[in-house]
Amino acid sequence: MAQALEGIVVVALEQAVAAPTASCKLADAGARVIKLERPEGDFARGYDGFAKGQSSYFVWLNRGKESCRVDLRRPEDLALVAAMIAKADVFIQNLAPGAAERLGLGSAALRERHPRLITCDISGYAPGTPHYRRKAYDLLIQAEAGLSAITGTPESGPSRIGISIADIATGQAAYAAILEALLKRARTGEGSAIALSLFDTLAELMNVPYITRRHGGIEPARIGLAHPSIAPYGVFSLLDGEVLISIQSEREWQIFARDVLESPELAGDARYASNVLRVSARAALDGEVQTRLGRRRFAEVAAALDRHAIAYGTVSTVGGLIDHPAATALPVPTPKGPIEMLAPPVLVDGARAPMRPVPALGEHDDALRAEFGRQPALS
Repeated sequence: MAQALEGIVVVALEQAVAAPTASCKLADAGARVIKLERPEGDFARGYDGFAKGQSSYFVWLNRGKESCRVDLRRPEDLALVAAMIAKADVFIQNLAPGAAERLGLGSAALRERHPRLITCDISGYAPGTPHYRRKAYDLLIQAEAGLSAITGTPESGPSRIGISIADIATGQAAYAAILEALLKRARTGEGSAIALSLFDTLAELMNVPYITRRHGGIEPARIGLAHPSIAPYGVFSLLDGEVLISIQSEREWQIFARDVLESPELAGDARYASNVLRVSARAALDGEVQTRLGRRRFAEVAAALDRHAIAYGTVSTVGGLIDHPAATALPVPTPKGPIEMLAPPVLVDGARAPMRPVPALGEHDDALRAEFGRQPALS
């Protein structure tokens, strides 16, 4: 069965995480993605060696692509890239700010030569802002955008989210913007110049704490495994473990207090009559809930929560994720053998995207150079 983006050609002058996330999603959807790498390779190839001696990041984000090494200091390689772009539908780059323009690969110049081309420039900070030319990486942006200040516990101090959330979210946003541009081009025949930044992407995700501070005058606190706007919503200790419980409505609170906690007096307590009141009295409320749950076992509590359709979960380790009954893992072919990893989340007509191979560095040098201009391969 044909995939949605079959026939679409993407040239990606990319490295690290954000741009490869976007081009990986395009490849999963059937696009042909030509990944241009520096002669020594995308530096993400060296992040770690956990995937049979290969980088876990690289294996995750570069399946289904063709790898071609280019040295952009060589005029013949610049000509090769220009020939590829001339036949492309999408050009993605995340070089240092200004580098693409100096190479003649800036969005404005490319769009003038190729009106149907969709360009996507990814930077740390948005063009036109004072920080635009700064180098920027994921952890720096987590801190700069205020995310670290609201992550962790009061005792821990600001913390990093445990994945490269700024990079990944920016890549996902770029993917969505490219799909929108392809739809627009199908109607108008015109390409688009897309620009987005790690900072803007993460800042947009920060709108609830931003509004809380900007209009409510409250600096959001670090509260660990609890929800700043909903209560009760957090982890409670049991006789034989823990349970994470989420109450989302007044009806659920009444059911939870009366039928799960078996506490009609708590359900009728005026101090907890609305979510706003419960959040204000979180410490007392959590203490009441903990007192009632602390003398019960997980199996009993889980059965009651299931019976009354109250959302709950457990706090897994990564080892627990590997064995989690809801997790779907698939093998991805790599130059050093198959690597099992968690599958992409989207099912289309009941099926997930095929896990296409991860390329070796320069694996497609000769074929691509022959196709786009016959320049000799790098030695």
